[in-house]
Amino acid sequence: MSLSRGAPPGYNTALHRRSRTPFLGGKEGTVSVDPNAKANMQALRDNPYPGRGIVIGQTPDARHYVQVYWIMGRSENSRNRVFVCEGDTVRTAPYDPSRAKDPSLIIYNCARVVDRCHIVSNGNQTDTVFGALRAEGTFEEALFECRAEPDVPNYTARIAGLVDLDDRHHVYKLSIVKLHRHDPDHCVRQVFCYEAGMPGLGHCIHTYAGDGNPLPYFEGEPYVVALPNDLDKTAELFWGILNAENKISVMAKFIDAESGQSEVRIINKHGGT
Repeated sequence: MSLSRGAPPGYNTALHRRSRTPFLGGKEGTVSVDPNAKANMQALRDNPYPGRGIVIGQTPDARHYVQVYWIMGRSENSRNRVFVCEGDTVRTAPYDPSRAKDPSLIIYNCARVVDRCHIVSNGNQTDTVFGALRAEGTFEEALFECRAEPDVPNYTARIAGLVDLDDRHHVYKLSIVKLHRHDPDHCVRQVFCYEAGMPGLGHCIHTYAGDGNPLPYFEGEPYVVALPNDLDKTAELFWGILNAENKISVMAKFIDAESGQSEVRIINKHGGT
């Protein structure tokens, strides 16, 4: 039974239909040479502060779906974090508990699993989506409970993603919840739904377009990036792309397209992998 049904009226839903264009890469562990993906990854490399980001896609051999999640930080409190994997859950945790301050927006579960649904997000909406799916609700319904983070003046966007191996219509989804012109009275929710994976490519969304005051929101649809066949190389790829000063942690997750079993790799600036 699919626990993720269609989006309700009013959502911006981008449907990706099954492509007839052959994958341009092919060797084990290599990434796609898709020119758009290459340009997008260079733009991400040149971006000093995309904030927190999610990538969802498919390996070149189409055997696995991929989730990547990263965190960045500028303040001492934001930088005092690591990713910790416990069973099916990945969460943030203080690297040095003695230096931890307000944990409300920086300590949370960032990846959880319900049956054959794999959730990833940049905040406590991970648990909101988890609860909705477990109660046979939908990803979209859960997002109605979410608003942008209350970190004035940035009002950081809440981003989330879902891989649902039992959804016959959309194998994965990405979403962003933000404010129109940083106005707390005008919340905008967008969901992007992808009918099928594209071997060797993923879709990327992040909280900020770049640095600024207030930090400007990510705009438009998630953009394509390249993905390797190898889990370790996937984690290393995005760790190597992100700004060296501001990156904190990267998680890469491979989900077997048939069995739903998953494996995770983590790279932390503090404490290694």
